[in-house]
Amino acid sequence: MVKKILSILVLLVALHAPALAQDQPRAGTATTDSRILRFYPNPAISFINFDFIKSYDNTHNLQIYNFMGRKVLDIKNTPSRIRVSLQDFYRGMYIYQLRDKNGQIIESGKFQVVK
Repeated sequence: MVKKILSILVLLVALHAPALAQDQPRAGTATTDSRILRFYPNPAISFINFDFIKSYDNTHNLQIYNFMGRKVLDIKNTPSRIRVSLQDFYRGMYIYQLRDKNGQIIESGKFQVVK
């Protein structure tokens, strides 16, 4: 049981680490200036929108993970505007990751689903 809890915590930290790195402002820039995606509403009830605000590339992939670290959605070759239905999502926190064509995380963040 302890091993399972530790592995879940390690996975959550690993998923959240890129988001922490992204939240650190670079010299001379504000945190919001470095964002590629805008997502709203947050908290979300029935849907969430992801809009590219800069550097749009249709080879990017958007992945969404639940709080336990399980991938619940994978959108390949993302369009410039994405509307995700939350009908099959449970209440809780979710982590999104935007990845480039090589699988590198470009941006990550979290949002909340309230039902």
